[in-house]
Amino acid sequence: MMMDKTETRELLTNKIEIREDDDGNRTISGYAVKWEMKSHVLGYFMKFREQFKKGAFADSLKNGDQRFLWSHDTSQVLGRIKNDTLRLEEDDVGLRFELDLPNTTLGNDTYESIKRGDVDGVSFGFNNPDDHVEEFDDDIPLRTIRQANLIEVSAVAFPAYPDSEVSARGYDRMKEYDDELKEYREEQKAKINTLLKLGGVE
Repeated sequence: MMMDKTETRELLTNKIEIREDDDGNRTISGYAVKWEMKSHVLGYFMKFREQFKKGAFADSLKNGDQRFLWSHDTSQVLGRIKNDTLRLEEDDVGLRFELDLPNTTLGNDTYESIKRGDVDGVSFGFNNPDDHVEEFDDDIPLRTIRQANLIEVSAVAFPAYPDSEVSARGYDRMKEYDDELKEYREEQKAKINTLLKLGGVE
């Protein structure tokens, strides 16, 4: 069984915009991602900060059929790209979404929860990241996502870490990075030991 390598991030925002026209059509909009906004310290296994480069989802948006979900629940779909009920675009600020809410119980509940301020979080799920990790003197690496596959955007009642602007859940890429780094260091140590033995140095 393959591991699900989907990562999710949650953004606390008070800028989810709500519009309702004369015909009762309701639209919510805002940003799911903001470029190069460094997160607070994240991570379960290994602490790190993270940021997304502008254009990180450009390729994914060209051919994707992303959904807008309620709290990452794939059975509760509020909109999708294919039906043009969800629109996603990258601009100079970040990844902007615009969602036409359905006239359903879920759509009505979502609208009322956001309008009242009960729901003020936006989350997104992604996988297959092209990332780069930089190590700094404060021992907290910075992970930069240069490209990734966007799967879904969600409205969330509250993040896993309420005191953070962005929170991390799901697959832990930094644990994998740490394992790779340990393996590399062990290989280098073994090579040095071999060279020392060949040179007659114990």
